[in-house]
Amino acid sequence: MNILITNIFLTSRTGTELYVRDLAMELKREGHRPAVYTPIQGPIADELKASGVAVCSNLLELPFRPHVIHGHHRIETLTAVLRYTDIPAIFICHDYYTWYDNPPLHPRIRRYFGVSLACMQRLREATISEKKIGLMLNFVDLKRFLPRSPLPQYPRRALVFSNYATNRTHLPAIIEACRRTNLGLDVVGAGVGNSISQPEDILGKYDIVFAKAKAAMEAMAVGTAVILCDFTGVGPMVTSAEFDYLRRLNFGFKALREPLHPENIMRQISRYDAQDALRVSELLRSNAGLKQAVQKLIAIYQEVIEAQKKYPAQETRWRDHALVFRLALRAKMNMWNTSAWHYLHSFSNVRGISRIKKLVKSIILKFK
Repeated sequence: MNILITNIFLTSRTGTELYVRDLAMELKREGHRPAVYTPIQGPIADELKASGVAVCSNLLELPFRPHVIHGHHRIETLTAVLRYTDIPAIFICHDYYTWYDNPPLHPRIRRYFGVSLACMQRLREATISEKKIGLMLNFVDLKRFLPRSPLPQYPRRALVFSNYATNRTHLPAIIEACRRTNLGLDVVGAGVGNSISQPEDILGKYDIVFAKAKAAMEAMAVGTAVILCDFTGVGPMVTSAEFDYLRRLNFGFKALREPLHPENIMRQISRYDAQDALRVSELLRSNAGLKQAVQKLIAIYQEVIEAQKKYPAQETRWRDHALVFRLALRAKMNMWNTSAWHYLHSFSNVRGISRIKKLVKSIILKFK
């Protein structure tokens, strides 16, 4: 299959960017032909290109006609859907709050998935039909994140693994908790200017990792004990008893229910259990691998491709033009400090809408 994946940018090592990288590379290994559309390219785009995956910022430069669109992020997904007027799509919501992950509504988006229960709730709040909604849990590339040697009986070294860790977020509380419990502490992430491209090389050197979401899953895959923690709060030490429940939360913000106080973090450190951390790692490696997730996605791609054959593309074309107009206005309202022209550039990939673009441009100029 030819599979077009969209993402808002490929500039840093955030959750969706790594998700896209791992997904595209695995699809290529499986014999499919993936490509990625993103308006803003960076190091992750370079990694993909080096592996032989096409990345473009203009859909007119896409090297093939896709059979299916795998959409992330509202504007980018709709741009691809509008460009290819007879191609079906799926949309995966990765975030409950950000405006750019607000689910796009279009009849050719056949299925919608959330990576957590919270993201599924966001899809429901967008009035998407329940029969179109599903849970698509996150994954880890198990070939990269290999098991470490057995953990010691008592923890000695800890790591904060987060792009959001700074002296203004959760880092001071963790530093104080580790000081009181005599844990050596290192920090990795963009917030402290210490972002790394291959975390699999270092995670196994630590006994406890403070992280959330995909970063937490990568640490679990290696076999370290994981305490869910980030700028929104402190969560539990991930145990085998709570693993299934926490995974359905994507080990994310819904699990971070306690305030960022050193005492709360120390309480979780005291729950350290080397044997249970091994059981957690085994659970994750048995059902959260990249290969398993991609096989499931391939089956979904085939399902929506078959469903689209029964649906005439002509019926949606009039809606497409109306959506472009509404989309541009929404982009203007939501852009914060981001240039609206970034989003207008996205529309330049859609054929046959130059008049609508001129109208939208004139309206936005009046708003300024």
